[in-house]
Amino acid sequence: MSQPKTLAVVVGVGGGIGGALARRMAEQDRYDAVLGVARRRPEDWPDDGACPFVAADVTDEVQVAGAARTIDQLGVPVRIVVATGLLHAEGVTPEKSLRALDPEALMTLFRVNAVAPALIAKHLLPLTPRDRISLFAALSARVGSISDNRLGGWHGYRASKAALNMLIATLAIEHRRNRPMGVCVALHPGTVDTRLSAPFGQGASAAPKRLTPDQSAAALIEVMDRLGPEDTGRFFAWDGQPIPW
Repeated sequence: MSQPKTLAVVVGVGGGIGGALARRMAEQDRYDAVLGVARRRPEDWPDDGACPFVAADVTDEVQVAGAARTIDQLGVPVRIVVATGLLHAEGVTPEKSLRALDPEALMTLFRVNAVAPALIAKHLLPLTPRDRISLFAALSARVGSISDNRLGGWHGYRASKAALNMLIATLAIEHRRNRPMGVCVALHPGTVDTRLSAPFGQGASAAPKRLTPDQSAAALIEVMDRLGPEDTGRFFAWDGQPIPW
């Protein structure tokens, strides 16, 4: 009986970092397939059996559960990276003060930045192996660190990423009870030139170094490749440095 295929799953391959992560991981030659998930198939997604694609709106649990069933049929995910996120959209923009808080915008940010990764973890973590190391990583943001918050502002984005961080820390505790070799972490990709950060070259997201999506992806993969079970439930930057919750 043949062994099931070893899969890497990248959720959010329609974005700059997600697409770059999938391409870089496909080049590693350590997985039988690198599977992409997004609402729509990217135009440049390869028509290749080694790179299957599953369409799903990850804010919809029915669609996430359906994607999980498809992934389960294709193989065993040993690396799952959630590269989705929202900073701005129609009706959603980073707040400069409390006066700008809008309840609908807050709900949108929490749904995309915290609820969606939690749903992905709920349905995909049970598919990971029990007998070897696996890794679940969600892209967070340094501005979601409560103890690192010195500038204020960006209330909804900060709070939704802080909620994601707590979800990661909490699910890591539960996950290691039946998968002691499983690793669950939050990752800060750096300040990256993507659609998410394009309108905000300065302000709360400003950083000394701006990365291309490929540079960020390469650095994140290097960090993930070094992580072991002792690192589960932690928060790391793209350069490997730990970030306080």
